[in-house]
Amino acid sequence: MHDDVAEDELAPIEVELTDELDLHTFAPREVAELVADYLEECRGRGFQRVRIIHGKGTGTLRRIVHGVLERHEAVARYALADESAGGWGATLAWLRSP
Repeated sequence: MHDDVAEDELAPIEVELTDELDLHTFAPREVAELVADYLEECRGRGFQRVRIIHGKGTGTLRRIVHGVLERHEAVARYALADESAGGWGATLAWLRSP
């Protein structure tokens, strides 16, 4: 394998920032930093509320997400989503103004 190919495989992928973050494709070890960075970027762009989809599963991702939300200065409050927005498989977070 060429070094160029290896570098291309590791290059960051840019995606459109929306008010929804789906964590299904991320490993638990990646989630805390990802969510913290996501919250900062969303607040900087003026988002007032975001939805973080962590899934229902074993609750590992939900606990990680809630731990970040509990400590993050951008978060005014958070709650599990109602059934129309994912129920206990998603969390809504309301952000403070920048």
